[in-house]
Amino acid sequence: MTFKEKVADLLKTALEERPSLFLIDFSITGANKIMVTLDGDNGVNLQDCIDISRAIEHNLDREEEDFSLEVASGGAASPLKMPRQFRKNIGRTLSVKTATEQIEAEITDANDEFIVLEWEAREPKKIGKGKETVQKRLELPYQDIKEAVVVIKF
Repeated sequence: MTFKEKVADLLKTALEERPSLFLIDFSITGANKIMVTLDGDNGVNLQDCIDISRAIEHNLDREEEDFSLEVASGGAASPLKMPRQFRKNIGRTLSVKTATEQIEAEITDANDEFIVLEWEAREPKKIGKGKETVQKRLELPYQDIKEAVVVIKF
C-alpha cells in the first residue's frame, strides 16, 4: 500500500465517522505535504478539522515516512464544486460563471444533475417603450458551470 493510499483510507474512515462532513479536495505533494479540504452540511468548525487531522496523524508513523498535514475548511469565498455543496446553499445568492455569461441569482433547487437559479431582470417591454421587471429561472447543468461562489452580503 502506497503512502497516498494509506492516507486516503484513514481519511475515508474518519469521514465515515462524521457523516455531516465531506471531502472537497485531497492531495499529497512530492514533499509529503498532505492537504485536506473539507466542507460540511452544517459548516466545518475548528474541532472538526482537529478530529480529522488526529485521525490521520495518529495512525501514521513519521519514522517510516515524514510528512506535514494541513486540514482546512473550504472557506466562505471558495468555489462550490460538488452537488452536496450546492444543496447546502439553497436559498443563498450565487455568482455563477458559465462559458458565455456571469449570473448572480438565488439558488432555489439542486440535484445531482443541475441547479436551479432564479432572479429578477429588467428587460425592454414587449409593447411600447421602457422596461419591465421579469422573473427569470434557469436550470443549469453542472458541466456548464465554470465557477460558482456564494455571494456574501453584509
